[in-house]
Amino acid sequence: MNIHEYQAKQIFAKYGVPIPKGKMIERFKDARAAALEIGGNIWAVKAQIHAGGRGKGGGVKLAKSLDEVEKYASEILGMTLVTHQTGPAGKVVKKVYIEGGVNIKKEFYLGMVLDRAQEMPVMMASTEGGVEIEKVAAEMPEKIIKVAIDPLIGFRSFHARQLAFGLNLSKPQVKEFTLFASALYNAYKENDANLVEINPLVLTADDRFIALDGKMGFDDNALFRNPEIAAMKDLDEEEPAELEAAKYDLNYVKLDGDVGCMVNGAGLAMSTMDIIKHEGGEPANFLDVGGGASAETVAKGFEIILKDPNVKAIFVNIFGGIVRCDRIANGIIEATKVANVDIPVIVRLDGTNAAEASDILRNANIKNIITAIDFADGARKAVNAVKGVTK
Repeated sequence: MNIHEYQAKQIFAKYGVPIPKGKMIERFKDARAAALEIGGNIWAVKAQIHAGGRGKGGGVKLAKSLDEVEKYASEILGMTLVTHQTGPAGKVVKKVYIEGGVNIKKEFYLGMVLDRAQEMPVMMASTEGGVEIEKVAAEMPEKIIKVAIDPLIGFRSFHARQLAFGLNLSKPQVKEFTLFASALYNAYKENDANLVEINPLVLTADDRFIALDGKMGFDDNALFRNPEIAAMKDLDEEEPAELEAAKYDLNYVKLDGDVGCMVNGAGLAMSTMDIIKHEGGEPANFLDVGGGASAETVAKGFEIILKDPNVKAIFVNIFGGIVRCDRIANGIIEATKVANVDIPVIVRLDGTNAAEASDILRNANIKNIITAIDFADGARKAVNAVKGVTK
């Protein structure tokens, strides 16, 4: 689950991570009062969406008067903001964060993410603040300093010093940075976050570090013990199909491809996406219908997948363990009738009663259903179906 910048900064402040004074508004008429409450004579007016690159898309403006604050707020609220992370459709801005100006001496990048290979959180820092970290990683990987943090010992001063020395900070700055990084680690750890990012982290003229931006993502599986975080979810920022899938205990994530995937089990779902890529296709989604998939969940899965206009074929890849394959086959047949499936459906069923399931699908004589003999055959047929190849 992701949250807005203003929400991330609320969490930062709770843990002692310095932030500029700011206020979120949803009506441009409140902009002037918000700026007066914040104080100062320069303000940043920031669109609040769950995507990066807001500044380049025109979603961040620097106002030098109260009139400009109100003007920029009125322009940004309601706009469809398109960035490299929103896709061409963009996102409608419904909230704006007004923040006091900061006297910036230098910009840095600071973030934390879970490194699954090391099984540890990793804190990353770079002197290339304000630049997309993906671009820095691709073009200047030597500019990114990383330290893995053993959760058994937690964040220590030597972690901070390693990062600070890599950033070429002075001795007084190292002390300030250590306090800042330690507070950030606590915010990450104690809220079950899987991502924290500050870009830019700024060093002010009086050598203080301030989080000028803030991004946080959380482990969905831990939200039950973080109700205050769960309450921050903005449904307007979520993919509607993903919200609908969650109502039926389906794990669905929309992607940008054209091969719809319906699979039982997260590991098999990941492998299915991999083999589609291997065959030259692009998966349109991740959809795990669960180990106890039924005719009802299969039907709902079809309905959700078909709402994506990019989907040109569906690959159903089910291993019958807890649930029998013949039941899934009958569910697929019924689902194609209820959901009005008018694109090729490639079906690979394996496990309990797989042979009976194949007979059921063949005897159904539904032209849209194409059976596959194995995993690779199914992926190949799905990719070919998208390309219009019938072999």
